[in-house]
Amino acid sequence: MSAPALDVHDLTVTMALSDGDYPVVSGVDLRLEPGERLALVGESGSGKTVTALALLRLLPQMAEITAERLDVAGHHMLEQDERHLNALRGDDVAMVFQDAMASLNPVLRVEKQLVAPMRRHLGLSAAEARARALELLSQVGIPDPERCLRAHPHELSGGMRQRVMIAMALSCRPKLLLADEPTTALDVTIQAQIIQLLVDLSDQLGLACLLVTHDLGVVARFAHRVAVMYAGRIVEEGPVHRVFADPRHPYTRALLGSIPSTKTSGRLPQIDGVPPGLRERKLGCPFAPRCPDAIDMCRSVVPPLVGADVGHAAACHVTTPAPELVPAVRAGLR
Repeated sequence: MSAPALDVHDLTVTMALSDGDYPVVSGVDLRLEPGERLALVGESGSGKTVTALALLRLLPQMAEITAERLDVAGHHMLEQDERHLNALRGDDVAMVFQDAMASLNPVLRVEKQLVAPMRRHLGLSAAEARARALELLSQVGIPDPERCLRAHPHELSGGMRQRVMIAMALSCRPKLLLADEPTTALDVTIQAQIIQLLVDLSDQLGLACLLVTHDLGVVARFAHRVAVMYAGRIVEEGPVHRVFADPRHPYTRALLGSIPSTKTSGRLPQIDGVPPGLRERKLGCPFAPRCPDAIDMCRSVVPPLVGADVGHAAACHVTTPAPELVPAVRAGLR
Protein backbone atom coordinates (compact mmCIF):
# COMPACT_ATOMS: atom_id res chain seq x y z
CA MET A 1 0.00 0.00 0.00
CA SER A 2 1.21 3.53 -0.77
CA ALA A 3 1.89 5.98 2.04
CA PRO A 4 -0.90 8.46 2.90
CA ALA A 5 -0.70 11.89 1.29
CA LEU A 6 -1.62 13.45 4.63
CA ASP A 7 -1.30 11.95 8.11
CA VAL A 8 -1.93 14.32 11.01
CA HIS A 9 -2.53 13.40 14.64
CA ASP A 10 -3.28 15.77 17.52
CA LEU A 11 -2.52 19.01 15.66
CA THR A 12 -2.73 22.06 17.91
CA VAL A 13 -2.11 25.70 16.97
CA THR A 14 -1.70 28.25 19.76
CA MET A 15 -1.62 32.01 19.16
CA ALA A 16 0.45 34.25 21.43
CA LEU A 17 -1.64 37.40 21.97
CA SER A 18 -0.92 40.40 24.16
CA ASP A 19 -2.87 38.98 27.10
CA GLY A 20 -1.87 35.32 26.85
CA ASP A 21 -1.69 32.21 24.67
CA TYR A 22 -4.92 30.92 23.14
CA PRO A 23 -5.57 27.68 21.21
CA VAL A 24 -6.98 28.30 17.72
CA VAL A 25 -6.91 24.64 16.66
CA SER A 26 -7.08 21.78 19.17
CA GLY A 27 -6.41 18.06 18.76
CA VAL A 28 -7.14 17.78 15.04
CA ASP A 29 -6.63 14.42 13.30
CA LEU A 30 -6.66 14.23 9.49
CA ARG A 31 -5.72 11.47 7.05
CA LEU A 32 -5.86 11.46 3.25
CA GLU A 33 -4.96 8.63 0.90
CA PRO A 34 -3.71 9.25 -2.68
CA GLY A 35 -6.64 10.23 -4.90
CA GLU A 36 -8.94 10.90 -1.94
CA ARG A 37 -10.84 14.17 -1.48
CA LEU A 38 -11.67 15.56 1.97
CA ALA A 39 -13.70 18.70 2.69
CA LEU A 40 -13.07 20.69 5.87
CA VAL A 41 -16.26 22.62 6.56
CA GLY A 42 -17.54 25.05 9.18
CA GLU A 43 -18.48 28.65 9.87
CA SER A 44 -16.01 31.51 9.50
CA GLY A 45 -13.64 31.52 12.46
CA SER A 46 -13.85 27.77 13.03
CA GLY A 47 -10.13 27.25 12.32
CA LYS A 48 -10.30 25.74 8.82
CA THR A 49 -7.83 28.05 7.09
CA VAL A 50 -5.46 28.06 10.09
CA THR A 51 -5.43 24.25 9.92
CA ALA A 52 -4.57 24.27 6.20
CA LEU A 53 -1.82 26.86 6.65
CA ALA A 54 -0.41 24.92 9.62
CA LEU A 55 0.05 21.88 7.37
CA LEU A 56 2.48 23.92 5.26
CA ARG A 57 3.86 25.82 8.27
CA LEU A 58 2.82 29.10 6.70
CA LEU A 59 1.54 30.70 9.91
CA PRO A 60 3.18 33.79 11.48
CA GLN A 61 5.75 33.52 14.26
CA MET A 62 3.11 34.28 16.90
CA ALA A 63 1.58 30.86 16.13
CA GLU A 64 3.02 27.76 17.79
CA ILE A 65 2.33 24.48 15.96
CA THR A 66 2.53 21.18 17.83
CA ALA A 67 1.46 17.69 16.80
CA GLU A 68 2.13 14.09 17.68
CA ARG A 69 2.42 13.51 13.93
CA LEU A 70 2.40 16.02 11.05
CA ASP A 71 3.31 14.14 7.87
CA VAL A 72 2.50 15.90 4.59
CA ALA A 73 3.23 14.15 1.27
CA GLY A 74 5.62 11.83 3.11
CA HIS A 75 7.56 14.61 4.88
CA HIS A 76 7.73 15.21 8.65
CA MET A 77 6.86 18.90 8.52
CA LEU A 78 7.87 19.77 12.09
CA GLU A 79 11.40 18.50 11.42
CA GLN A 80 12.02 20.59 8.28
CA ASP A 81 14.07 23.79 8.24
CA GLU A 82 12.97 26.78 6.16
CA ARG A 83 15.12 25.80 3.18
CA HIS A 84 13.54 22.35 2.95
CA LEU A 85 10.06 23.79 3.53
CA ASN A 86 10.50 26.16 0.58
CA ALA A 87 11.54 23.19 -1.56
CA LEU A 88 8.45 21.20 -0.53
CA ARG A 89 5.90 23.98 -1.00
CA GLY A 90 4.76 24.00 -4.59
CA ASP A 91 6.55 20.71 -5.24
CA ASP A 92 5.15 17.73 -3.31
CA VAL A 93 2.35 19.83 -1.83
CA ALA A 94 0.63 22.87 -3.33
CA MET A 95 -2.08 25.30 -2.31
CA VAL A 96 -4.78 27.24 -4.15
CA PHE A 97 -5.88 30.34 -2.24
CA GLN A 98 -9.33 31.88 -2.34
CA ASP A 99 -8.41 35.21 -3.96
CA ALA A 100 -6.54 34.60 -7.20
CA MET A 101 -6.13 38.32 -7.90
CA ALA A 102 -4.32 38.78 -4.59
CA SER A 103 -2.23 35.63 -5.09
CA LEU A 104 -1.01 36.43 -8.61
CA ASN A 105 1.57 39.17 -9.16
CA PRO A 106 -0.31 41.96 -10.99
CA VAL A 107 2.76 43.32 -12.82
CA LEU A 108 4.02 40.00 -14.24
CA ARG A 109 2.59 38.14 -17.19
CA VAL A 110 1.07 34.71 -16.53
CA GLU A 111 3.92 33.02 -18.42
CA LYS A 112 6.60 34.27 -16.04
CA GLN A 113 4.58 33.27 -12.96
CA LEU A 114 3.75 29.81 -14.31
CA VAL A 115 7.17 28.96 -15.77
CA ALA A 116 9.34 30.05 -12.80
CA PRO A 117 8.27 27.31 -10.34
CA MET A 118 8.83 24.56 -12.91
CA ARG A 119 12.32 25.81 -13.72
CA ARG A 120 13.17 25.95 -10.03
CA HIS A 121 11.57 22.71 -8.77
CA LEU A 122 11.76 20.49 -11.87
CA GLY A 123 14.94 21.86 -13.44
CA LEU A 124 13.27 22.39 -16.84
CA SER A 125 14.70 24.62 -19.53
CA ALA A 126 12.79 27.75 -20.51
CA ALA A 127 11.40 26.04 -23.62
CA GLU A 128 10.41 22.88 -21.73
CA ALA A 129 8.72 24.87 -18.98
CA ARG A 130 6.79 26.98 -21.50
CA ALA A 131 5.60 23.87 -23.34
CA ARG A 132 4.40 22.35 -20.06
CA ALA A 133 2.71 25.64 -19.15
CA LEU A 134 0.68 25.50 -22.36
CA GLU A 135 -0.21 21.88 -21.63
CA LEU A 136 -1.34 22.74 -18.09
CA LEU A 137 -3.48 25.67 -19.21
CA SER A 138 -5.21 23.39 -21.70
CA GLN A 139 -5.65 20.76 -18.99
CA VAL A 140 -7.48 23.23 -16.72
CA GLY A 141 -9.84 24.26 -19.51
CA ILE A 142 -8.42 27.58 -20.75
CA PRO A 143 -9.45 27.83 -24.43
CA ASP A 144 -6.53 29.95 -25.72
CA PRO A 145 -3.42 29.05 -23.70
CA GLU A 146 -1.05 31.14 -25.85
CA ARG A 147 -3.07 34.31 -25.24
CA CYS A 148 -3.37 33.48 -21.54
CA LEU A 149 0.42 33.16 -21.17
CA ARG A 150 0.90 36.65 -22.63
CA ALA A 151 -1.77 38.21 -20.41
CA HIS A 152 -1.45 40.03 -17.10
CA PRO A 153 -3.82 38.83 -14.34
CA HIS A 154 -6.13 41.85 -14.65
CA GLU A 155 -6.77 40.95 -18.30
CA LEU A 156 -8.37 37.63 -17.29
CA SER A 157 -11.77 36.90 -15.80
CA GLY A 158 -12.09 35.65 -12.23
CA GLY A 159 -12.70 32.11 -13.42
CA MET A 160 -9.68 32.20 -15.73
CA ARG A 161 -7.45 33.54 -12.95
CA GLN A 162 -8.55 30.72 -10.66
CA ARG A 163 -7.78 28.19 -13.41
CA VAL A 164 -4.32 29.73 -13.75
CA MET A 165 -3.84 29.30 -9.99
CA ILE A 166 -4.83 25.63 -10.27
CA ALA A 167 -2.43 25.16 -13.20
CA MET A 168 0.36 26.73 -11.10
CA ALA A 169 -0.48 24.43 -8.19
CA LEU A 170 -0.30 21.37 -10.46
CA SER A 171 2.79 22.47 -12.37
CA CYS A 172 5.29 20.51 -10.25
CA ARG A 173 3.13 17.37 -9.98
CA PRO A 174 2.25 17.55 -6.26
CA LYS A 175 0.98 14.60 -4.25
CA LEU A 176 -1.36 16.78 -2.18
CA LEU A 177 -3.41 19.84 -3.14
CA LEU A 178 -4.84 22.19 -0.52
CA ALA A 179 -7.65 24.45 -1.78
CA ASP A 180 -8.85 27.25 0.51
CA GLU A 181 -12.30 28.46 -0.60
CA PRO A 182 -11.23 28.34 -4.30
CA THR A 183 -14.65 29.44 -5.59
CA THR A 184 -15.08 32.57 -3.43
CA ALA A 185 -16.37 35.60 -5.38
CA LEU A 186 -17.12 33.50 -8.50
CA ASP A 187 -20.62 33.20 -9.92
CA VAL A 188 -22.50 29.94 -9.46
CA THR A 189 -21.81 28.58 -12.95
CA ILE A 190 -18.06 29.21 -12.69
CA GLN A 191 -18.03 27.76 -9.16
CA ALA A 192 -19.48 24.51 -10.47
CA GLN A 193 -16.91 24.41 -13.30
CA ILE A 194 -13.97 24.94 -10.91
CA ILE A 195 -15.19 22.24 -8.49
CA GLN A 196 -15.76 19.78 -11.35
CA LEU A 197 -12.27 20.61 -12.67
CA LEU A 198 -10.72 19.73 -9.30
CA VAL A 199 -12.70 16.48 -9.17
CA ASP A 200 -11.60 15.51 -12.69
CA LEU A 201 -7.94 16.34 -12.02
CA SER A 202 -8.00 14.39 -8.76
CA ASP A 203 -9.42 11.35 -10.55
CA GLN A 204 -7.03 11.60 -13.51
CA LEU A 205 -3.84 12.28 -11.56
CA GLY A 206 -4.51 10.35 -8.34
CA LEU A 207 -4.19 13.67 -6.52
CA ALA A 208 -5.20 13.89 -2.87
CA CYS A 209 -7.20 17.07 -2.18
CA LEU A 210 -8.14 18.92 0.99
CA LEU A 211 -10.85 21.52 0.33
CA VAL A 212 -11.58 24.24 2.88
CA THR A 213 -15.12 25.54 2.47
CA HIS A 214 -18.27 26.69 4.24
CA ASP A 215 -20.53 25.62 1.34
CA LEU A 216 -22.17 22.24 1.94
CA GLY A 217 -23.39 22.15 -1.65
CA VAL A 218 -19.76 22.23 -2.80
CA VAL A 219 -18.94 19.46 -0.31
CA ALA A 220 -21.63 17.23 -1.80
CA ARG A 221 -20.24 17.66 -5.33
CA PHE A 222 -16.56 17.42 -4.43
CA ALA A 223 -15.65 15.25 -1.47
CA HIS A 224 -15.43 11.59 -0.57
CA ARG A 225 -15.28 12.48 3.14
CA VAL A 226 -16.16 15.55 5.18
CA ALA A 227 -14.77 16.84 8.48
CA VAL A 228 -16.99 19.37 10.28
CA MET A 229 -15.05 21.90 12.34
CA TYR A 230 -16.26 24.14 15.15
CA ALA A 231 -14.18 26.43 17.40
CA GLY A 232 -10.94 24.75 16.39
CA ARG A 233 -12.08 21.14 16.85
CA ILE A 234 -13.33 18.42 14.52
CA VAL A 235 -16.85 17.66 15.79
CA GLU A 236 -17.89 15.14 13.11
CA GLU A 237 -16.09 13.23 10.37
CA GLY A 238 -17.10 10.55 7.89
CA PRO A 239 -18.13 9.71 4.32
CA VAL A 240 -20.16 12.55 2.82
CA HIS A 241 -23.23 10.41 2.09
CA ARG A 242 -23.32 9.09 5.67
CA VAL A 243 -22.80 12.44 7.37
CA PHE A 244 -25.41 14.15 5.19
CA ALA A 245 -27.95 11.33 5.58
CA ASP A 246 -27.42 10.75 9.30
CA PRO A 247 -25.64 13.69 11.00
CA ARG A 248 -24.61 12.75 14.54
CA HIS A 249 -23.53 16.12 15.92
CA PRO A 250 -26.07 18.90 16.66
CA TYR A 251 -23.85 21.42 14.88
CA THR A 252 -23.77 19.32 11.70
CA ARG A 253 -27.55 18.94 11.86
CA ALA A 254 -27.94 22.70 12.28
CA LEU A 255 -25.66 23.42 9.30
CA LEU A 256 -27.57 21.01 7.08
CA GLY A 257 -30.88 22.40 8.32
CA SER A 258 -29.92 25.92 7.32
CA ILE A 259 -29.47 25.04 3.62
CA PRO A 260 -32.28 26.58 1.53
CA SER A 261 -34.19 24.25 -0.79
CA THR A 262 -37.25 24.30 -3.03
CA LYS A 263 -39.25 22.90 -0.09
CA THR A 264 -38.22 25.71 2.28
CA SER A 265 -41.04 28.06 3.24
CA GLY A 266 -41.08 30.92 5.69
CA ARG A 267 -37.97 31.87 7.64
CA LEU A 268 -34.84 29.85 6.99
CA PRO A 269 -33.72 27.96 10.12
CA GLN A 270 -30.65 29.47 11.75
CA ILE A 271 -28.23 28.59 14.52
CA ASP A 272 -28.83 30.83 17.52
CA GLY A 273 -25.82 32.64 18.95
CA VAL A 274 -22.34 33.06 17.48
CA PRO A 275 -19.16 30.95 17.57
CA PRO A 276 -16.96 31.72 20.60
CA GLY A 277 -13.98 34.00 20.12
CA LEU A 278 -10.49 32.90 21.14
CA ARG A 279 -10.84 34.46 24.59
CA GLU A 280 -14.35 33.04 25.11
CA ARG A 281 -13.64 29.32 24.73
CA LYS A 282 -14.34 27.53 27.99
CA LEU A 283 -14.30 24.00 29.37
CA GLY A 284 -16.49 21.36 27.81
CA CYS A 285 -18.00 21.16 24.36
CA PRO A 286 -17.46 24.45 22.49
CA PHE A 287 -20.93 24.15 20.91
CA ALA A 288 -22.73 23.70 24.25
CA PRO A 289 -23.84 27.39 24.62
CA ARG A 290 -25.69 27.16 21.27
CA CYS A 291 -26.82 23.53 21.46
CA PRO A 292 -30.49 22.68 22.14
CA ASP A 293 -29.50 19.16 23.32
CA ALA A 294 -26.78 20.17 25.80
CA ILE A 295 -26.67 18.47 29.22
CA ASP A 296 -24.58 19.39 32.27
CA MET A 297 -21.68 17.18 31.16
CA CYS A 298 -21.41 19.12 27.89
CA ARG A 299 -20.44 22.26 29.81
CA SER A 300 -17.57 20.67 31.69
CA VAL A 301 -16.13 17.73 29.68
CA VAL A 302 -14.83 17.92 26.12
CA PRO A 303 -16.49 15.07 24.18
CA PRO A 304 -14.09 12.70 22.40
CA LEU A 305 -14.46 11.99 18.68
CA VAL A 306 -15.89 8.47 18.62
CA GLY A 307 -17.81 6.45 16.03
CA ALA A 308 -20.90 4.29 16.28
CA ASP A 309 -20.20 3.17 12.69
CA VAL A 310 -16.87 2.42 11.05
CA GLY A 311 -15.54 5.59 9.47
CA HIS A 312 -18.25 7.88 10.89
CA ALA A 313 -17.40 9.65 14.14
CA ALA A 314 -18.85 12.52 16.15
CA ALA A 315 -17.80 14.39 19.29
CA CYS A 316 -21.07 14.54 21.21
CA HIS A 317 -21.93 13.27 24.71
CA VAL A 318 -25.61 12.88 23.81
CA THR A 319 -25.70 11.36 20.33
CA THR A 320 -22.40 9.43 20.26
CA PRO A 321 -21.09 9.07 23.82
CA ALA A 322 -17.79 7.34 24.50
CA PRO A 323 -18.43 3.88 26.07
CA GLU A 324 -16.82 4.85 29.38
CA LEU A 325 -19.04 7.96 29.60
CA VAL A 326 -22.36 6.27 28.81
CA PRO A 327 -23.51 5.89 32.48
CA ALA A 328 -22.79 9.55 33.20
CA VAL A 329 -24.58 10.63 30.00
CA ARG A 330 -27.66 8.61 30.93
CA ALA A 331 -27.65 10.21 34.35
CA GLY A 332 -27.42 13.66 32.78
CA LEU A 333 -30.44 12.97 30.54
CA ARG A 334 -32.74 12.04 33.43
